[in-house]
Amino acid sequence: MNESEEKKEVKKTNRRRKKTPEVKKSINHWKVAFLVLIGFLIGSIVFVFIRVTQVREPNYKPIPELVEKEGTPVIAIQSNKKQVNALIDFYLEDFQKGSEITYKFYLENEAMLNGTFEVLGHPIQFYLYFDPYVMDNGNVQLKAKSLSVGTLGLPIKEILKFVQRDYKLPSWVEVNPDDSTVLLRLDQFRMQNGLFIRAEKINLVDDDIRMNIYLPKDSTDKKEGSN
Repeated sequence: MNESEEKKEVKKTNRRRKKTPEVKKSINHWKVAFLVLIGFLIGSIVFVFIRVTQVREPNYKPIPELVEKEGTPVIAIQSNKKQVNALIDFYLEDFQKGSEITYKFYLENEAMLNGTFEVLGHPIQFYLYFDPYVMDNGNVQLKAKSLSVGTLGLPIKEILKFVQRDYKLPSWVEVNPDDSTVLLRLDQFRMQNGLFIRAEKINLVDDDIRMNIYLPKDSTDKKEGSN
């Protein structure tokens, strides 16, 4: 092979090299977007869990001792859900004046607490359902049975912790997240002139609610002494 032929061969080799396409690494944009979305969802779930379960200076009220009140029943009240709901609405509307976080409590075939909490700046509504039980001492225990809170799978215990921590509750309402109950301490409820209430029966299915109003023992003793 002479010199001219060698030059021709080199030129052909160089042309082949130029025509060979360079292999570039392609980026799968759909895969990246999917991973970013998964990361956002996981981060959101973690944020919601931390927000609901975090403890920020819990305002746990000391639980007063049970007061066994003695007295004489003077008025027996037989009511229904509609009448009791109207009374609860009136009481809570006045009690929650000026409060940033409000809630509703009412009776249907079960007792229901309806409220909201914020997730990523958006209010999330929840419904917590209870079965009410009249206790021997005249107080009422609400046993949480189910929870509806959109698509978030939060346990009842955590919602009750949120209610206990962030909601303005009457002093005679005792929230117990560990056993999923709310106790209405009627023995701590004060009425004018010392009158007090004891629950006698709560049957929501048959719409039969009964309570007795009592005069305190001191009042009855004074009346008997004045005769």
